[in-house]
Order: sequence, then structure tokens, then C-alpha cells
Amino acid sequence: MLTLRYDNAFVRELPGDAEQGGRRREVLGAAWSAVAPTPVSAPRLLAWSREMAQTLGLSEADLQDPAFAQVFAGNALWPGMQPFASNYGGHQFGAWAGQLGDGRAISLGEVIDAHDQRWELQLKGAGPTPYSRTADGRAVLRSSIREFLCSEAMHHLGVPTTRALCLLATGDAVVRDMFYDGHPKAEPGAIVCRVAPSFLRFGHFELPASRGDTDLLRQLADFCLRRDYPQLLALPEGEARYAAWFAEVARRTAVLMAEWMRVGFVHGVMNTDNLSILGLTIDYGPYGWVDDYNPDWTPNTTDAGGGRYRFGWQPKIGYWNLTRLAHALSPLFAEVEPLQQGLQVYVDTYYAAERDTTARKLGLGEAGEDDMALVRRLHELLQAGEVDMTLFYRALMDIDHAAPSLAPFEAAFYDAAKRDAIGNDLLDWLRAYAARIGTDPLSQEARRERMRLANPRYVLRNYLAQQVIDRAEAGDASGIAELLDVMRRPYDDQPGNERFAERRPDWARDRAGCSMLSCSS
Repeated sequence: MLTLRYDNAFVRELPGDAEQGGRRREVLGAAWSAVAPTPVSAPRLLAWSREMAQTLGLSEADLQDPAFAQVFAGNALWPGMQPFASNYGGHQFGAWAGQLGDGRAISLGEVIDAHDQRWELQLKGAGPTPYSRTADGRAVLRSSIREFLCSEAMHHLGVPTTRALCLLATGDAVVRDMFYDGHPKAEPGAIVCRVAPSFLRFGHFELPASRGDTDLLRQLADFCLRRDYPQLLALPEGEARYAAWFAEVARRTAVLMAEWMRVGFVHGVMNTDNLSILGLTIDYGPYGWVDDYNPDWTPNTTDAGGGRYRFGWQPKIGYWNLTRLAHALSPLFAEVEPLQQGLQVYVDTYYAAERDTTARKLGLGEAGEDDMALVRRLHELLQAGEVDMTLFYRALMDIDHAAPSLAPFEAAFYDAAKRDAIGNDLLDWLRAYAARIGTDPLSQEARRERMRLANPRYVLRNYLAQQVIDRAEAGDASGIAELLDVMRRPYDDQPGNERFAERRPDWARDRAGCSMLSCSS
């Protein structure tokens, strides 16, 4: 039997629910509920992350052992595992939603790797919990493939993220109404094992605050500091420590928003229960990458009318969510000034990160006010011309600064008429950019490398994921590993894999799963 080293601090140090099991209920005065995964009929390993497996000390033989599939599909437990679902609330689409919790996620325990790094193992789609409300606690294959692939793709892009160890088919059908339009159907079920140092969210702190349970709120804050922010324990106990902690959460959140914007990622459902206290990307639901540059685009059908979580608003929503966290933490402070200072850290950090992103994407040593104006003008043109963001920035590395032309960007245009409409203005921009490069101290080689490492050639476009899903639902899961292998080197040119770096095809413009998705899974 495989031996992993466990240190299940969450269930050991925080108060648990007096009742065990998955009966739906309101849970008061507790951070977690003991609940076991619900067994499935025919677990089968479909894909795994070799990097995450190696980090945990798992060999390929370990993963291929039939016992592994039994455990990570929820049919068995290894010694040391203490399964639980955690209790949290959240603001959903701007409105307080009350108790939410892990409705289909069950954590198996916290593993300590060979480098003393902590990793919580969490099964998504493992069956009902006390927080499932009216749902079944299961997940379907399509959403599970998307979460597995994106968790690892984001890691390789260098974006802070939760990880994924493995993806398993359950052998059971799950009924879902994909677009909430009254047409439910049975789909193949699946389970993803998600991995992170911590799955604590803003909503973990909001729920006890909303109930006036300051004791539990303080316990959660102190626990998070001990386990997840030990570097801050050198500060005096009390407000000074809490203030530094909130400021660091704000800083990490700002960095995360800047990284999302850099690569063109849209989360799709930035509720406060979907923001990590560690500043990680968490909960991959109706996400997407902007194809043609459009700051108003959201991949979430539920958000299509209001566009609250659209691409261009993500930094603003990050701030809004932090204000909700600040309000939740306010009972720990005598005055609001430390929390206001933490919010200012977010603003200052994002402003600096945005400038750094601009400098890296344009290949500049640093970006000043004129450069920020230059990139804003570029984004206006990309939107008006329906230009692919990823392809444009990648092609910008290799333009002829002596004689700029639109030829290197031909593959980035989706609409010939719109290309012609902005052509002259875009040429003017390219000339202005070339002139700016002429004043920058970086060498041509250093500039190109700086741009290469900031502008991915490969991103997990929705249509690529959907092609893999279609194959897997037809019985061929090999496309999952194939696509993951490409996403392992997103900044490298990969001869033979050019088809994975093409703009969204016309057939995918309005197809379900390729353009808009729902929260249903």
C-alpha cells in the first residue's frame, strides 16, 4: 500500500460539525463536516499530471495500480486520510448567498511532500455533502476535463493556481441541464483530484462574520496565519499581524488579476467563494480565453446579461471582493484604517503589475505613462478590428522595426472587413511602437526573449478543450494527455504542433462549449 505523510491540520485545529454524513443542513459554529465520498461503479484513470505526481512522490506504477483508482474515485481510503467538506459562504454575482460550502468537493487530507510542502488532496465530483443543497455532488466528464487541463495549463503559464493530480471516469451517468433551458440529459460522470496548499476562500471568513460568530472568525484567521502564512508569525499577535496578513492577501490577489489579464484568461464566475486566500486561481468552471480581444467578453452564460465578470472588469471585481473580505475581518480590528491600507496595497500592486506586464509584453525595459497610453490605444484597435490577442502579441516579437507592416499579423484577424477598417491606424501604431523601441536600452535579443516569456504561443482555448471532450465522450481519452503535453511548454515554438496555436475556427464561434458555457457541470 502506498504510504503518504499526512498532517491534517484543518480538521485537527478547527472546530468540526457534530453531525457526520452528507445530510443537507445548515452547519453552525464549525469549519468543516466529516463526510465520506460516495462510491462509484467503475472507476478508471483517464489522465494524470506527471509533475504533480512527482511532487507528491507518486510513480507512474503507483498511479496505474488499480488501488489508486479506487481511492481517487472515492471507493476506498488509505490510512491517514480524514475526508471532510469545508463550510463557507459567499457573495454570488454581487449578492450575499449565505452558506455555500463544498457541495461536491471532499478533501481526503493534507499531504506533506519530501520538501515539507503541504498539499491538500480534494476530490471534485465525489458525491453529496451537507453543503450540496439540492444537487447530487457529482461532476460530468466535460467539466472535469476542462478543470484538469486548465489547472495544469495555468501552472505552466506561470499563473498562480490550484493544481490537478488526476482525472477519473466513474462509470456512472450524471444528469445535467447544460444551459438551464429545460433540456437535461445524462452525461458520463468523472472526478478530478485537485491539489493546493490551501483551499481556503474569502467566503470561509465571510460566513462566520455574517453570523456574528467572531470566535470562529478569529480561529480561522489564526489558523490561516499559522498554516498558510507562517512568515507573518514573527509580528506581534493581534491587529498588526492581521493587518499584515490582509495586506498580503490583497497583494497576491492583485498579482493574480494582472496575470489573468496578461495571458487573456477569463475566470467567468468571480464570486467571493471562488477567490483563494492564497491568491491562487481556484474553481475552473465557465472559464475561457479571449480569442478576439474584447474586454466585455464573458464565457459564462449566467453572466451574459450583466457582464459582471467580463474580462476587462476582473481587476475591479478583485478589489470589490477584497472589500467584502475586509468587511468580514473588521470584527478583528478596532479601526478600519489597517483594512483600508490593505485595500490600497491591492491598488498599488495592481498598478505596478500592470506596468510590468505592459513592459514585458511590449519588450520594454520598463513602461512609463506614454507606454501605458500606447498599449491602451493598441487594445482599442484590437477590439475594433476583432484581432486575436494571443496571436497578435506573439507576432509582435518578430516585426521589422525598420518597415512595419500588417503581414506578420494576418493569422490574427477574424474579419477581413474589420482588418481593412483599422489597417491604417494599426500601421500608425506599429510605427509609433517601432519608434519607441528605438529609444529603449534593451538589445534586440533581450527584447525578443522578454516578449517570448510574456506572450504565450499556446493557451487552452475553449475549442481545443471541446475537441478533446468530444473525443473522450466518444471513448477516446488520449487527446487529454496530448493537449496537456502541448500546454506544458506554452512559451515555446513546437514544430508539429502548430494546429494548437491557431485562432478560433469559424465553426467554434457560437458552438456550445467553445464560446459560452454555464456553471452547470
